[in-house]
Amino acid sequence: MADTMGKMKRSCYCGEVKNIGDTVTIGGFVRKSRRLGNLIFIDLRDRTGIVQLAFDESTPRDVFDKAEGCRSEFVLMASGTIRAREKANPDIPTGAVEIAVHELKILSKAETPPFEIVDDSNANEELRLKYRYLDLRRSVLQKNMITRGKITKIARDYFYENGFLELDTPCLMKSTPEGARDYLVPSRIHPGEFYALPQSPQIYKQLCMISGFDRYIQIAKCFRDEDLRADRQPEFMQIDLEMSFVDVDDILEVAEGFIARLFDEVLAVNIPTPLPRMTFTEAMENYGSDKPDTRFGNKIADLTDVCKNTEFVVFNSAITDGGAIKAINVKNAAAVYTRKEMDKLTLYAKGIGAGGLPYIRWAEDAPNCSFAKFLPEGKLDEILAAVNAEKGDVILFAAGKPGKILPLLGSLRSVTAAKLGIIPDGFNFLWVVDFPFFEFNEETGGWDAMHHPFTMPKDECLEFLETAPEKVFAKAFDLVVNGTELSSGSMRITDFELQQKMFKLLGLTPEEIAAKFGFLVDAYRYGSPPHGGMGIGLDRLAMIVCGADSLRDVTAFPKVQNASELMSGCPSPVDAESLDILGIALK
Repeated sequence: MADTMGKMKRSCYCGEVKNIGDTVTIGGFVRKSRRLGNLIFIDLRDRTGIVQLAFDESTPRDVFDKAEGCRSEFVLMASGTIRAREKANPDIPTGAVEIAVHELKILSKAETPPFEIVDDSNANEELRLKYRYLDLRRSVLQKNMITRGKITKIARDYFYENGFLELDTPCLMKSTPEGARDYLVPSRIHPGEFYALPQSPQIYKQLCMISGFDRYIQIAKCFRDEDLRADRQPEFMQIDLEMSFVDVDDILEVAEGFIARLFDEVLAVNIPTPLPRMTFTEAMENYGSDKPDTRFGNKIADLTDVCKNTEFVVFNSAITDGGAIKAINVKNAAAVYTRKEMDKLTLYAKGIGAGGLPYIRWAEDAPNCSFAKFLPEGKLDEILAAVNAEKGDVILFAAGKPGKILPLLGSLRSVTAAKLGIIPDGFNFLWVVDFPFFEFNEETGGWDAMHHPFTMPKDECLEFLETAPEKVFAKAFDLVVNGTELSSGSMRITDFELQQKMFKLLGLTPEEIAAKFGFLVDAYRYGSPPHGGMGIGLDRLAMIVCGADSLRDVTAFPKVQNASELMSGCPSPVDAESLDILGIALK
């Protein structure tokens, strides 16, 4: 039978044990137990670290007997005197000391866990996620969760100090189009009608501005029913903010102050501000991505003019069709990208939409060009000179419409850099600004909003709204670090007439406008200050700060690829009675 705590009260954490001669009481989980003749050593673990408990001939017999029965993951409380270890362990902060235990209570016994709870566990991820409450005992995950908590606290402190008010917005709201599918919640009281879980607090925070709360902050839970990946979960947290009587520069300055403070306090890393800015057009043309990783070079080059007048049908067709020829020079890659590796890279390129992968591999004295037989004399040298190629380089080409080939080369740029190991450590923050307002929909032949319909166009672009949509750019901005988008934001439309024009350009009927956005549109009739804001992804920010590879490593109870949670088994069926109450029948 397990002990009760009785009069024992924890005086410090395991990782805080340090002063020789002090008497302390600690509690935690047994990491491991070792019997060496008349000695027993137990490593006790809590969220701060590990400390060794020692039991020897001086230990009361009943305490020694209890220690003898302790196994991995038993929950203990122990009191004793701190003393120096005979053999220090340099791998843990408390490795120079141990606790000579004189009182021990076994608060809870444990069965043998399904996997060993160590940081370098070789148990497969599915098993660890099924027993997530055990997986979370690993110090690497506990450190991540503690760091995530620090990020939240720093955010609240910083924004409070800068005049922001923390306001809550509803989690049961009206379904409005925001780019992804909504999670819907049926209403029992209103049969056949549904709430939506918020993809973001977008509309409500704008209403807060209209209400006169000129600086809003919320650590907001958001939900999006979309396919998962390493940096995406169906539910996520946002450091959500909105500001009135500001323009883009004001919002960016506030956000930069938060980032600089966060990285200084958590990692002791100096992030120089103001952060560099890059237009969307520059990012796509140079890096093939609207969230470029600028820690390494290998920028995209335009070779359209250089590659004219060849017999290579791939290039000629692209140019005739109004497309372009683009390339990246992967420096010093020829030794790694053998012929076999080039075949693998070609298959990868085809898997992301390329018809093939023309290339030049310069490993020997003479470069090997996959399309050399189609080039007139001297053209190969001209191409090599245009991309500053040298022996040892690999040049990768793409031909077609820029909207298709730039992201392709951007992906190849990242993949090759990772394989070559040329991406340095550090944090390269930048703002990507001046996003296109519209994007052309090839299926419908019309123009869709690239952002939510409340995004403000740049002032100088208003004249092109109805005549040249491709010339309209938005007062929109993304915060990017190391190829990851951390935040997206914009200035909002607050003029009633302009908002109506935008809805019309997006093909919304008056009935659709009233049904989807009526309450916000009506609010504009009563006066609105100029405002804008952004949402900083707390989960992604934690992933970057912790150096984690996936959001799962910084989320306490994450979902897997198919949006299920392995531990609890959700989503799961519900009984017929529950569906009847909601007036729902399953097909």
